[in-house]
Amino acid sequence: MIYTYALIAILAFALSGWLLSFATRHYSHVDSMWSLFIAITAYVTAIFSDELSLRGGLVLTAVTLWALRLSIFLTWRNWGKEDHRYETIRQNNEPHFWLKSIYIIFAFQAILAWLISYPIYSALSSHTPLQWLDYAGLTLFLTGLYWEVLADWQLMQFRARPNHQNAVLNTGLWRYSRHPNYFGEALIWWGFALLAAADGHAFVWFSPVVMTFLLLKFSGVRLMEQTIHQRRPGYHEYVATTNAFIPGLPKRKQADDV
Repeated sequence: MIYTYALIAILAFALSGWLLSFATRHYSHVDSMWSLFIAITAYVTAIFSDELSLRGGLVLTAVTLWALRLSIFLTWRNWGKEDHRYETIRQNNEPHFWLKSIYIIFAFQAILAWLISYPIYSALSSHTPLQWLDYAGLTLFLTGLYWEVLADWQLMQFRARPNHQNAVLNTGLWRYSRHPNYFGEALIWWGFALLAAADGHAFVWFSPVVMTFLLLKFSGVRLMEQTIHQRRPGYHEYVATTNAFIPGLPKRKQADDV
């Protein structure tokens, strides 16, 4: 029942985001809302639970750190402009996209976030004593959070320089992966699943599997790279030498092997 309460709260928050789009004529703010959808599940569960275990306290702290950091960062990044991905979605769904957006963007992301947040609900509801899976999950979460924050910071510093407007970032973490921030996000979700695994519910593995798929094939790597070649001419060479997702040493150019 508590999990259902979380869905109601998330949908109400999504509705507020849809109403906001009437005033802004933008939809990128749903990115800022995404991690807050997850946080709503965590806080609704914590409020309606009789007592939080030590695991619950650790998970609530972890979710809060991740959700607030990501929401604030995306709000700052998208402030005053529309993400090109939503411009494409809008163009593909006219006419009356203002109405269609309630389910194409807001309701879809709200329900998906609710389903994906199940490990967090499960971990917060658990009273099983801490075990090695919890420590492994916390380590994975912290590693992923560090990786994501550092990658975002390096990209922010790179984009702040005027001469880098159409350039490709291939230093720091971006030397080893074309999307190190997405890789860090995937680690975070595998960490949440491990923190929820103590009670043995198989459904907790749905979240990291789906999130990894989305980051690779749907809203992350694939969607980002559909148009980036047009905006950054040197990206073809970058693709040839750098892993898309899992970090690895840069590959040699084909010309070097001749």
